[in-house]
Order: sequence, then C-alpha cells, then structure tokens
Amino acid sequence: MTPGARLSAAIEVLADIAERRRPVADALKDWGLAHRFAGSGDRATIATLVYDGLRRRASAAWIMGEETPRAVLLGSLRLQRGLAARTIAELCTGERFAPAPLTEAERTRLETGTLADAPIHVAGDVPEWVVPSLATALGDDLLSELRALARRAPLDIRVNTLKATREGTREALAHLSPEPTPLAPDGLRVPLGEDGRGPALHVEPEFLEGWFEIQDEGSQLAARLAGAKPGMTVIDLCAGGGGKTLALAALMKNEGRLVATDGDPRRLAPIHERLRRAGAVAELRTPRGGKGRPDPGRPDVLTDLDGTADLVLVDAPCTGSGTWRRNPDAKWRLRPGSLATRVAEQEAVLDRAARLVRPGGRLVYVTCSLLPEENDAAVAGLAGRRDDLGPRPLDLPEEVAAKVRRTAHGIQMSPERTGTDGFYVALLERGPAHP
Repeated sequence: MTPGARLSAAIEVLADIAERRRPVADALKDWGLAHRFAGSGDRATIATLVYDGLRRRASAAWIMGEETPRAVLLGSLRLQRGLAARTIAELCTGERFAPAPLTEAERTRLETGTLADAPIHVAGDVPEWVVPSLATALGDDLLSELRALARRAPLDIRVNTLKATREGTREALAHLSPEPTPLAPDGLRVPLGEDGRGPALHVEPEFLEGWFEIQDEGSQLAARLAGAKPGMTVIDLCAGGGGKTLALAALMKNEGRLVATDGDPRRLAPIHERLRRAGAVAELRTPRGGKGRPDPGRPDVLTDLDGTADLVLVDAPCTGSGTWRRNPDAKWRLRPGSLATRVAEQEAVLDRAARLVRPGGRLVYVTCSLLPEENDAAVAGLAGRRDDLGPRPLDLPEEVAAKVRRTAHGIQMSPERTGTDGFYVALLERGPAHP
C-alpha cells in the first residue's frame, strides 16, 4: 500500500470506531479481515496511525476546527508526528487510494492552528469530566502529565530471575538494543521502531524459554513494592493473566505458598501457560460461574485461607486511566457510570482481601489509575470499615522515592514523573491479634 492509501485506511478505521463506539483492536482486526491484500507492514503502520489519532483526538480536532475522522487523522500527523502542512499535502493527493487533496481551510489550519487558547481537556486530550479528578491527583503538573499520557508508551520487559539475569538477557537480546529500565531492577527497555511499534518479542527464543515477560516498568515496581519474600503465604486476588503472579513467584524464589485467583475465571486463561514457561510455582483457584462472574450460589474458593495470608495483593479492576497512552480509545469510552461501577467493585474486592490477611499481615492495593476516587478514597474507605487495618508508608528505594508522588495513603506513578504507566500503590497492615 502507498503511504497515502494507509492514511485513507486509518481514516476508515477511525470512522468505524467513532460510529460504533467499539474498541480499537476490534476495528483494526475487522479492517484487516476485509482487506487481506494488506501486508503485515501495512497493518502495523495503519494501527500506529489510528492509535496516534486517538491519543490526540481532542487536540487534533481543535486545531482542524472539526471532529471528523479525517480531521483527527490530519491533525494528529501535525501534532503527534510533527509533519508540516506541505508534507501532509503531499500524502493527500487523491491518487491511488490516497485521501482527497487538502482544502484551503485544512491547509491553513495545519499551518496556523494552535492549542494556545485550548481548554485543559482539549490540550491534554482527555474527557472534560475527568479533569477535576486528574487535577486533584496531578496538581500543577496536570497539563504536562496529560501531554505525557498522550505520547507513545515505551516497551518494557521484566527479566524472570527464576531462569535468567538482567545482564544475561540483555546480552542475548543485543540485536534489539535493550537498555536497563531506570527504576525497576529486573527490567529492560526495548527501543521502538520509527513507526512507533516494537519488535515481535514473543517469537524470541528467550521469551519462549521463559527468560522474560513483557511488563511495564510501573507494573514491575508495583509487584516489587508489595514486599513478597520467600517462605510467605501470598495471595494474588485479582491475578488476571498472571503478570504480577509471575513477578511475585520470582521474588519469592518459588519458596512459600503463592495462590492466584480472579473474580472473572476467563481472565485466568493465559496464566497456566505463562506459569509453565516461566517455571513459576503458584496454586490456582478458579471460581465457578458463568458470564465471567462467580456464582453466589457456589462456595468461595478462598474461604479456607481466611486469616492466613502474610500478604494479599489486590491489583484491582479500575478505569485504566493510567494506561491511556497504551489504550487511548478507552479514555473516550469512559463514562461517569463506569467509574462508579469500578469504585463499587474495588470496595467489594478490598473487603474480601481484608478477611484473608492474618494478624500482622499486609494488604497491598494497586491500580493502574490516576483517579483519586479509585486510589486514596478506596484505601480510606476500607480503613473506615475495618478498625484492624490501617495505611502504612511504603518502604521505597531511594531512586523510586525521588520520582513518585506521595499521596495521603500511598504513592502515584505517572508517565511524566516516573516514565511509567500511572500505577498507584498503597500498603495497609492488619494489627496483631488481641489476647
């Protein structure tokens, strides 16, 4: 496909997403199935164009003066890729499936459009209704953090110390030029290509042998800050696909008892193969029930563990606002009702987690959210419902402490401050048993 034809395809996908309000991955998949002539390179480039357009949807529409898929695509070429109006015009010739030539109005907008007078939600490319919450979390850094949240995310891997070392893995992947992550001691960062996409790490022999997992540096730090140690009884209550379960197993050196479960049994599907590949030992507890929800008529699969855990990790279901640079379509689909639903889910899972913690044990609460309603407010709510559980300061390495934001009850990572996704981490401890 020609460069211009790829732009036309990206506009088509953006239109599909706007009209049907569907996830970007589904729209891209359907486009690929309907256009089988497109090669892998074409599909990758089109996907990058679409993601960039979604990252800058509001600001691109602002400088172009309209919100059409074409305007979003053209504006994102200027804002996200820094292309000049002349260069964009050369791609829009109307020939060989390229977009129609620029109108005079479009050319003028691309040459002179500015975000100087744009409201914060436009300049920062987020839904207007979340700005007050984000301002509470990010303070004077709000706009710079939102702009960082609109940039492309890096590609990080976590070296599996059950099988390999960081230096050994770095040497094995030397052809990809990885560098150590700044904060996570077991992480490596792999450079992205010019199209903003990373290499196919899942086909590397070292991946197939379990030497590493793809995991954002912030997620790596969250798992490490939980404080899992060999010999502990640890429960990963919202294990999902198992990313943090694998990290916990490595930190525990496969010594102790590690239990992984999730309220949605479908999310656990990938964990079996990942555990096998990593050589990680964990006990899986799969709830029974349909439609991704546990059946209230069936027994709780963790009842026998109540009051026994040294550490319970709650990587809670959340809005995912901290991952919007990876999932930019999600921010435009988020609604206030969705936040309220997540807050209710977080309250329920925290109450369940609290019953699992032994006297003197720890509960570590993690989200990939920047919204205080899901973070400090959730921790304060649990502490208010349980007089035997209280927030405690996290023990932070010096280099991490210098970067994160400290909140009332935990810490907040963010794209600009730590270069990671927006993870929140808080620690609560259960008081000792009374005689």
